[in-house]
Amino acid sequence: MRPAVQMRDDATKVGHYAGPASRLAAYVLDVAISSVVYAVAIAATVFLINLVLGTDISEDSLPGWVWLAALGIWLALYYGYCWAAAAKTPGMALVGVRIVRRDGSELSPGRGIARCAAYPLSFLTLGLGFVGIVIGREHRALHDVIADTTVVYDWDARGARLRFLVRSRDATTPPS
Repeated sequence: MRPAVQMRDDATKVGHYAGPASRLAAYVLDVAISSVVYAVAIAATVFLINLVLGTDISEDSLPGWVWLAALGIWLALYYGYCWAAAAKTPGMALVGVRIVRRDGSELSPGRGIARCAAYPLSFLTLGLGFVGIVIGREHRALHDVIADTTVVYDWDARGARLRFLVRSRDATTPPS
């Protein structure tokens, strides 16, 4: 099968299947970003509750399962919203990858939510759901197969460099 989206020219990887290293880098960035946002949100919430109610509760005053459930809800919102709204998370955007349908068409919000719902299955199979990323020709994980999606490169480095050169040339050219 050919790449999901045809390449624009030989100097760009736009539309090629994203490899395991790129997908892992995006995942690590997303874990870091979502963890920091979650921790700040929890700390701010506890602070505001203490301030408004005049109490002295802490994160330790609730059982661990409550925080784990809150984290699960947060991650579902983080990934689900990002995939449904933009077909990429902040980590994916930084790495330069995005999600498309297997046929190369744009990801619909429903398909993004379906991918989010299937995402935990790749972990619950003791990581076997990710084997396809490493050995498959299309680098698809279990959740990609279930949602009929694939991850492709979206960062046109050559085009970005050309746009930068045009902007810098325009900035140095005196107005006529």
